[in-house]
Amino acid sequence: MKNRPPRKKQRVLSFIDRRSPVHALSGASKCVIFLLWSVLVMISFETRILCALTLTGAVLLRIAKVRFSEISFVIKMMLFFLILNLAAIYVFAPEQGVLIYKTRYVLIAGRGRWTLTLEQLFYELNVLLKYCAIIPPAILLMVTTHPSEFAASLNRIGVPYSIAYAVSLTLRYIPDVQRDYETISQAQQARGLEISRKAPPLKRLKGTAPLIMPLVFSSMERIDVISRAMELRGFGKHKKRTWYSSRPFCGADILALTISAALFAAGIALTFRHGSRFYRPF
Repeated sequence: MKNRPPRKKQRVLSFIDRRSPVHALSGASKCVIFLLWSVLVMISFETRILCALTLTGAVLLRIAKVRFSEISFVIKMMLFFLILNLAAIYVFAPEQGVLIYKTRYVLIAGRGRWTLTLEQLFYELNVLLKYCAIIPPAILLMVTTHPSEFAASLNRIGVPYSIAYAVSLTLRYIPDVQRDYETISQAQQARGLEISRKAPPLKRLKGTAPLIMPLVFSSMERIDVISRAMELRGFGKHKKRTWYSSRPFCGADILALTISAALFAAGIALTFRHGSRFYRPF
């Protein structure tokens, strides 16, 4: 039996170079579509719109050929913070749904303010759908757009090029930071520090503390080198700059932007058709 070569480990939130209709779109059009998508998700509490956006995001991930194993870490982290957020909403505002929907159907009667109402569950369901609707397009924007093109796209939609370039550098060096972390981790394990998956979670958490300082110092050294190189080349001297990775709009970009703008307008109209952005099924 032939030995298979080890699979290359995918970096978190790094550019994945594949051929797909999503990759073919220019970075500027993807930025505009993401902004429209984000505004609609933030404004709307229309459950049917949020469900449609969630399903559309999942379909787009499939079209972009993004595998779950490549984004599983991000999804798990998002789910962890989502659960914390939903729990915090109930702890600090257990009657928020009642205040919004103006009705009160008690499911579980508790002591004092600790009751579980149908309105509160429905409100937190909408919060859950908001997270699920915004995560897929955010991931798509990160993994289907090259960092250099992403910076050019931000500058094209009005972001100052110094800020756009800083965002590009951040995205570009995320894989390098992960690589440094793995190198430092392997060096510490070679010295007898057990932080692999075989160790208990609490021991692994304590074992990561000695990795932080070397990682911080290596990152600061890299920042210093880059900043000096940019300063020597006169970065920021002029108000405008050209971009090597900038791409002009093509027919697919215009079609995608037209469809996105039409769906955004329809979503806003559907959200406020009854004078409120909250869908009231009660």
